[in-house]
Amino acid sequence: MSILKLQKATLIGLTEHKAQLLDQLQTLGVLHIIPLSSKKMRESHTPQEADVSPEYLSTLLAYLLSCSHKRRQVLSERHFKLDTILAEVSENRNRRLALLERRDFLKKRIKDLRPWGSFILPEHGELYEHKLWFYLVPNYKMRELSDVPLPWSAVYRDNRHTYVAVVSPKEPPANLMPVQRTHTGSVPMDVLERDLEDVEILLETLEAEREALTRWIYLLQRSVAGIADQDSLKSVADQTMDRQEIFAVQGWVAERDAKLLEGFAMEQGMVLQLLQPETNELPPTYLDNPNSVAGGEEVVHFFQMPGYRGWDPSRVVFFSFVTFFALIMSDAGYSLLLGGILAFYWKRMGTTQSLRRLRVMGVALTLAGVVWGVLVGSYFGAPPPSWLAPAKVMDLNDFDSMMMLSISIGAGHLILGNLMMAWVRRKERTRWGPLGWAIAIASILWGWLSGFTVIHWLGAGLGLVMVFLFTTETSGWGLKRLLSGLLALTNVTKLFGDVLSYLRLFALGLASASLAVTFNQLAVDVAVALPGIGLLLKVLILLTGHLLNFVLTVISGVIHGLRLNLIEFYNWSLADEGYAFQPFAKREVLPWIT
Repeated sequence: MSILKLQKATLIGLTEHKAQLLDQLQTLGVLHIIPLSSKKMRESHTPQEADVSPEYLSTLLAYLLSCSHKRRQVLSERHFKLDTILAEVSENRNRRLALLERRDFLKKRIKDLRPWGSFILPEHGELYEHKLWFYLVPNYKMRELSDVPLPWSAVYRDNRHTYVAVVSPKEPPANLMPVQRTHTGSVPMDVLERDLEDVEILLETLEAEREALTRWIYLLQRSVAGIADQDSLKSVADQTMDRQEIFAVQGWVAERDAKLLEGFAMEQGMVLQLLQPETNELPPTYLDNPNSVAGGEEVVHFFQMPGYRGWDPSRVVFFSFVTFFALIMSDAGYSLLLGGILAFYWKRMGTTQSLRRLRVMGVALTLAGVVWGVLVGSYFGAPPPSWLAPAKVMDLNDFDSMMMLSISIGAGHLILGNLMMAWVRRKERTRWGPLGWAIAIASILWGWLSGFTVIHWLGAGLGLVMVFLFTTETSGWGLKRLLSGLLALTNVTKLFGDVLSYLRLFALGLASASLAVTFNQLAVDVAVALPGIGLLLKVLILLTGHLLNFVLTVISGVIHGLRLNLIEFYNWSLADEGYAFQPFAKREVLPWIT
């Protein structure tokens, strides 16, 4: 198991050194805090007392991070003044937003005015208090203007619209004209175009200033982390138990880090007590996996954290998700394309621990997809070349074999889940219930593959009897235990449906391969039917078709690969849900170079 064992740690120190001790404890970063006080947070915990609001700082930082080109990062704080930098970024952002709004308005006004050309409206009084109102009338509605009592004139006409100018002292009623009027404004189009050019120049200038400001991203990130650390420190200070001259802070610590905490207590002159968790206590779950399979841990964190006394499904989720994704992809060419995309974003995915873990998972997905694609002999829907033909050992069009493979994988997956559930309950009588499900699944699968005999039926019956007898902790043979057993047996239909759900591996893999073959054949047919331009159409069909199929296949692989792990498998392998171990630690910000 990769769920670390925890101990309850209680630290006692002098109140006069409380702030300093908690700051050092935060630097150590090994303790998951247990609140000892339920008092409300002090007002100083709110960001109003801080010089800079965390939300404000995060907004400006996100503005700089979204810049397409970034400068080399400044690592020294010699020239860094937070207030000055934030003021410059805020001014740049506000001016840019205003100019973007102005640019959109000018583009819309120029678009509306372009059919009318550039003109200057008469000055006030030149038309004897009358004004010009402009309408873009569809040609088929022009007959409706015959009933308009106001003077009007068609100044231009094209194949779709007639450009009508109406003379009136005030805007004609909306129900008088067949269409809404066109807002041309009083500024000539050539002036609007000059304004638009000026706005574009200013936007380029602001973008250059914004790019120059990106050199402060690292130091701004450190400022964000510092404010968050202070916020966390104040929160923990409110959760300690204070008794005049002394205070106590309590939390969970991993057994492997207990020595570090003991050394910290001796160095700081604090009293430390370490206790094992009580049976009725529910410590947090501290997952620890090697980097090679830690991508599965990210998936587990995302969906459901197992309980402290459960088991860590991270490794099983990692390998099963990679397997399911490869079966759904079922094409070596698409897998290599996925690997190319991963290589393109390789450096960018190394900025955080989570991205590095997912990057390793991406490598595993690529390798598994290539291997399975070679085994089924599919390369962008084309058959393998002669030198790779011997490597093809499976045929996606062999429905019986592929269905048998999918069902076997599903049954094996659920057998593993039930065995792990039985191991978690190894000290309870209910361990025989999931073990019975595993025996029943294995017996029925064996019988289906090799032909049912008495042994298979006896095995399935034995498994179901175990489920009936050992689903509940209730002792004796009372009505409650019998009803619980009967209720548990109703899960047979659910189990049957969950196993059949793994047929989606075969169905989606076949659909992906069939679409690839279809696009290839369609491209060839078009090239033959249309000499000359058919070659161009062939290339377009191949590019568009395979790109669409690749996107759909990747989406299907992610969604259904996760679904089989997090729904079907979790239902039979995890009973309790826990909460993650969150160490009281300072946030780390690593510099990066562009």
